[in-house]
Amino acid sequence: MNKDFRLPDVGEGLTEADIVSWHVKPGDTVTINQVIVEIETAKAVVELPSPYAGTVSALLVSEGQTVDVGIPIITIDVPVAGEAPAADAAPAKAKAEAEAEAEPPTAASVATPAPPAPPARQPVLVGYGVKPGSTSRRPRKSAPTRPGSYPASPSVPINGGPLPGTEPAGPAGPARPASPPSGTSMSRALAKPPVRRLARDLGIDLTGLTGSGPEGSVTKGDVQKAAGGATVRSTPRSSEEPAAAPHAVAELSPAATGAAEERIPVRGVRKHTAAAMVASAFTAPHVTEFLQVDVTETMAAVRRARELTEFAGVKVSPLLFVAKALLVAVRRHPMINSSWDEAAQEIVVKRRVNLGIAVAAERGLLVPNVKGADALALADLARALDAMASTARAGKATPEDLAGGTITITNVGVFGVDAGTPILLPGEAAILAFGQVRDLPWVVDGALAVRKVTTLSLSFDHRIVDGELGSAVLRDVGSMLEDPVRMLAWS
Repeated sequence: MNKDFRLPDVGEGLTEADIVSWHVKPGDTVTINQVIVEIETAKAVVELPSPYAGTVSALLVSEGQTVDVGIPIITIDVPVAGEAPAADAAPAKAKAEAEAEAEPPTAASVATPAPPAPPARQPVLVGYGVKPGSTSRRPRKSAPTRPGSYPASPSVPINGGPLPGTEPAGPAGPARPASPPSGTSMSRALAKPPVRRLARDLGIDLTGLTGSGPEGSVTKGDVQKAAGGATVRSTPRSSEEPAAAPHAVAELSPAATGAAEERIPVRGVRKHTAAAMVASAFTAPHVTEFLQVDVTETMAAVRRARELTEFAGVKVSPLLFVAKALLVAVRRHPMINSSWDEAAQEIVVKRRVNLGIAVAAERGLLVPNVKGADALALADLARALDAMASTARAGKATPEDLAGGTITITNVGVFGVDAGTPILLPGEAAILAFGQVRDLPWVVDGALAVRKVTTLSLSFDHRIVDGELGSAVLRDVGSMLEDPVRMLAWS
């Protein structure tokens, strides 16, 4: 019995997801809870297990496609109750053939030949929601249909769209070959999902490349070399703290492509982030305040903490002390850790602090948060921040990791930036930007000295936080970074 597995809602009412990579192909045997596909939602990359045990009949969507929740993505042939598994059929058949050779056939044993089995069903990709005459470069929501739902001739357009095997042209150029369905050579190439995505955007067939990575895997450098002039622009990352930066963007040289521009589909995390930032910027009235702080004592405390056994094996950075200072400031000024309920016309003050840290990952900017960060000791907070950043950069952050934040820190200093005006995450009242630490001339006890100086920027929702409260929070954080002993006095 063929059963279709429909794309589930993996959490928080998400309505669609991108197919990143298939872990199975038609003909493979799968068991219940075996991981069969990796998908990317607006929140995270998620591995989906099989709800059935059986044989894969067809992959109904290809890698790179965006699929609505509820659309079938794979068909699995599940044995009917009482039916012998396919693995047991071969011995039974061999035994029957042996018996037939030993005994001559009788009239009673001669049966009418069985009709030939119908041809195996092949998945055919059709764009859902693509209107006739649409010139969209790539169908946004797509899934296959059964053979016979449209003429089989390759010269007949599908739903008024492009010819099978091509994608319609965008404003910049002619149609190009579509991404191949899963199970084809591209899905069998050994490469990580970000490399597959880059190859797809550059129009590179991974199977034609010789991988230079571990176990012969194809790397980004291999793809860029094959593109003949393509490069990836990304901001160098410091090894000191978790980073926050836009997703790396592929740049194609006009000489390599013959085109004057490149179009990159907006999907997954980038799509979600864009929508959230627009909603925040045009909903909450933002105010940003700045404060330069002498953090010489904090930098000394960072060096001292690294020598303590309590921090053995844990990454200790200035960001840890900034996070702790903000948590103490929240305890002193609870209103900063709140949200605006438009429907109820109420301010919701959160009693726990789920501290978000912006992290630059392969998929784009992610903001996972440490649940109950205000209850953690300094060493435990360091471990939680380290583990959270590592998980996010590895693409393993779950929707739960990214949901429920109450206040956020973005560390722009690791990119050599002094300050910025960060945009609030929807549902939060404040976000703190931590700038680079620099050697600057500073007046100490009436004399000029060279000190370690940083700039703090606090953006807040002016519906909730007025200038007095915002200034008090920023000043408290600055005071604790100037003299870390204040953290003990105010905790």
